[in-house]
Amino acid sequence: MRDTTFGIDAVREIMRDIADNRLRPAAAEIDRSEAYPFGHAKALADAGIGGMTIPVALGGKGASFETVCVAVEEAAKACGISGRIVVDTNMGAIPAIMTYGTDAQKQRAAELVFAGDKPAICFTEPTAGSDATSMKTRADKKGDGYVLNGVKYWITGAGITKLFLVLAHVYHGDTYQGIGSFMIEDGTDGMRMGDRIPAMGLRGIPEGYLHLEDCAVPASSLLLPPAGLKKGFGQIMRAYNSQRIGAASVALGIAQGAYEEALSYVDKRHQFDRPISEFQGVQWKLADMSVKLRAARLLIHDTARASDPFPDMVDSAQAKIFTAEMAVEVTHEALQLHGAAGYGRDLPLERMARDARMFTIGGGTVEILRNMVASGILDRKIPQTR
Repeated sequence: MRDTTFGIDAVREIMRDIADNRLRPAAAEIDRSEAYPFGHAKALADAGIGGMTIPVALGGKGASFETVCVAVEEAAKACGISGRIVVDTNMGAIPAIMTYGTDAQKQRAAELVFAGDKPAICFTEPTAGSDATSMKTRADKKGDGYVLNGVKYWITGAGITKLFLVLAHVYHGDTYQGIGSFMIEDGTDGMRMGDRIPAMGLRGIPEGYLHLEDCAVPASSLLLPPAGLKKGFGQIMRAYNSQRIGAASVALGIAQGAYEEALSYVDKRHQFDRPISEFQGVQWKLADMSVKLRAARLLIHDTARASDPFPDMVDSAQAKIFTAEMAVEVTHEALQLHGAAGYGRDLPLERMARDARMFTIGGGTVEILRNMVASGILDRKIPQTR
């Protein structure tokens, strides 16, 4: 069920107001201080943006992924960190829980998101990145629950997140059951945060380690897709496709923001007795940037609209590959058009260029995503994607 008053146009208007009045004025300071914007997260939740994909019956808006993509882009134009908050409160872990969780799991996740939390999905490890199934984290059945041991790595929100969806190999005695996903809250005995990982960009959300040392959780924390543990990993990863189009939308928003900065600047900046927008070389750069931005937006929105219930693997991979690489190109071209001023910290271009660089890596590198696309178009599994 959806709140029909909370459509794309309404969300765009809400987000532009929040971006102009809260996000954009604080973006540079968030980057400088590397402090998580708790106030932004709460403001987004209060406006109905955080948790908008949660069903109406649970207090959400039942919004579509396409509507979320619009909100993400508008947020990221002003502040990449805020764009990521919109993604993490609506995509990835949240649709997985809302689709496969018990009523109690859904209710608890909704409560935390509406309170301003940003859930984290945890499968990356120091020795398991692109090959996620080689993770070492293990969950052993003990009595009425499970005991988890392992280390997770590059966890977005480590230190500030309250709800973690932790993936682990599940064993009942010596019998392997498959990969399971556990809803675990911060403060659970046996869970602790490790060191923060200093990042090149998107500095306002901490990236870090999550240590699980004899972390005991009840059986009710296990998220159990219909396919069961033997094939449940694939169903969880299908939910993760929503995270990929969300990440692509952040990259798009950052690039669109950089483009708009450049478009404004080239009419104001005069050299050789004329605005630099009158030079054909500058015009061609702007034209190419506009084409790439439009193409990326069409890829993202087409993928989001076709979700059933999640975005298609090949479509979401294609959207993220193109948009991530486009964002790197467009932010650097926008910086170039500003000349030396773009390289300085007084303008947002150098921050945007650093922020955009993450999206060719996080959420699936563009190289691995190309393997996934190849697997889909060849209609067979290939060694790198199993």
